[in-house]
Amino acid sequence: MHEENKAAANGCGKIRSGAQNGAALLALMEKTGYSMVQQNGQRKFGGPPPGWEGPPPPRGCEVFVGKIPRDMYEDELVPVFERAGKIYELRLMMEFSGKFIGVCVSLDNCRLFIGAIPKDKKKEEILNEMKKVTEGVVDVIVYPNATDKTKNRGFAFVEYESHRAAAMARRRLIPGTFQPWGHTIQVDWADPEKVVDEETMQRVKVLYVRNLMISTTEDKIKAEFNKFKPGVVERVKKLRDYAFVHFFHREDAVAAMSVMNGKCIDGASIEVTLAKPVNKESSWKQHFNGQISPSSENLLGFPNKEDGTQKSLGKPSSLSVRLNGQHSPGPLEVERSTYPIFPGIKLTPISMYSLKLSHFSSAVMHLDYFCHKNSWAPPEYCLYSTTSQDGKILLVYKVLISSIADDSQSFMPEKLCTTVEDAKELAAQFTLLHL
Repeated sequence: MHEENKAAANGCGKIRSGAQNGAALLALMEKTGYSMVQQNGQRKFGGPPPGWEGPPPPRGCEVFVGKIPRDMYEDELVPVFERAGKIYELRLMMEFSGKFIGVCVSLDNCRLFIGAIPKDKKKEEILNEMKKVTEGVVDVIVYPNATDKTKNRGFAFVEYESHRAAAMARRRLIPGTFQPWGHTIQVDWADPEKVVDEETMQRVKVLYVRNLMISTTEDKIKAEFNKFKPGVVERVKKLRDYAFVHFFHREDAVAAMSVMNGKCIDGASIEVTLAKPVNKESSWKQHFNGQISPSSENLLGFPNKEDGTQKSLGKPSSLSVRLNGQHSPGPLEVERSTYPIFPGIKLTPISMYSLKLSHFSSAVMHLDYFCHKNSWAPPEYCLYSTTSQDGKILLVYKVLISSIADDSQSFMPEKLCTTVEDAKELAAQFTLLHL
């Protein structure tokens, strides 16, 4: 195919030589005053632009644009993007081709998850170790063990000064050549922090309290937070070693946060922050990247939108075993296999929440994972029973979810099951579809 035809097939009717490209880019730089440099496999235009004063734009101001035609360069892209506002920096990577582009918010992640850390290591030791082999380390977040506050939980989060510094650190640590304290660590991107707009945060009157002792009761927490001003606490919800303290008024919550952060309760130094509300507009199906199809509602016994009938009871297509015992693999079914443990193979303890969602094959595990990622309380399952006309015991679970900013919500499917396992799985599915 001739070059002209190739260009037409790609949706553009022009061919530019290297000299023409260079001339067009020089003209752009002369017109705008921006500089252009080649750096790390990408071409950077601006950053900062001429006359810029002050720090760079904060996180959340960058978008990722994909599927840019290969023969389109800065001289054509800049005028398009300038329609949305002043450009601070444009980084061009020649990796995509096609007629249409896609735009989404760029995840400017600056945090890495480090697993398999010796549990006796303190924050300062982990921080110093990370600084030895990576650059741009800002902080290390370490969580004390729930039952033994002198130990960590076997993992930490390392915060870097920029996304690039975190990416370079991840590349440096992943090969496994770095073994701090003689241990092979696990490295991956940490889940990006939830970004809540300032207007919403200004209305929050719930505090998140962590590093509590397992033995500390809700009554003790309420009493401690009421000390600085009696009667300001509405209620307390404690889960294992952390709790949510609800106040009647926001000003009291803010004052209590300042007073109580770093205080000791039952011998444990607590950390207190404002709780982040959950975005209810984000459905669990979006959160799971569509692993369970929207048609799962029919599989749960909801009316079919086309004919008004009800489908048979079953699990979503991502699960392999239907509740009626029949095997019905769906297109998204995850491969499930077993592998032998050979002598000498090294097994490393990890947190369930450091895994990817694809490692879970049941709705019960999905729901637990989902609640954890949203900083909600773990789901509570309440079992109920009745007796059928032929004498069978039928079971159903009600699921209680306590979010950080709202009262507890309950979910119960309108179907009864003959086994406890099926009832719990169905309740989890029903809850996920209605969150």
